[in-house]
Amino acid sequence: MHKTLIAAAITASLALAGTAAASCSFHKTGGERSAAMQAGDEPRFIRTGGYGMMQAAGPDIVDTAVAAGSFDTLVKAVQAAGLVDTLKGDGPFTVFAPTDAAFAKLPDGTLEALLADPEQLARVLKYHVVPGKLDAADVTGMSRLATVEGSALPVADIRIAQTDIVTSNGIIHVIDEVLIPQS
Repeated sequence: MHKTLIAAAITASLALAGTAAASCSFHKTGGERSAAMQAGDEPRFIRTGGYGMMQAAGPDIVDTAVAAGSFDTLVKAVQAAGLVDTLKGDGPFTVFAPTDAAFAKLPDGTLEALLADPEQLARVLKYHVVPGKLDAADVTGMSRLATVEGSALPVADIRIAQTDIVTSNGIIHVIDEVLIPQS
């Protein structure tokens, strides 16, 4: 009986701590609640660096892009290039995500040609991904970023429309044009 009471007390304490952590979730770059945690989500927790706080784990990069509704072309391209599993992986990644409107700005036939050439498409998409989790302050403090594609991306070439969308495996910055690596 004594062991049962102790187990019940520990379970209640953990539940209470989980509730407190969900309502006080902070991410490393600020003191605000994680954008990935939506009302009604069941909280899962991961330990973050820096402050040693617990952060609610939300959707990953791919799921966040799908849910946003303004990245349908990007999601289609990620699927065609075979990069879904990579961007759903542990990361962390910083993704400069072009919107559907950004893809619409490409010259006629460019998107279709990329979708028909998965290798070239993967190269273009990887040019939008940087290893690590870089918030807007980190990015603006740099002149070049080393991309997953292998090329250096000049920060001056990136026009960010929205910053710091935190995901469980990285961060998304919304951009209004498709970045093309130099050959």
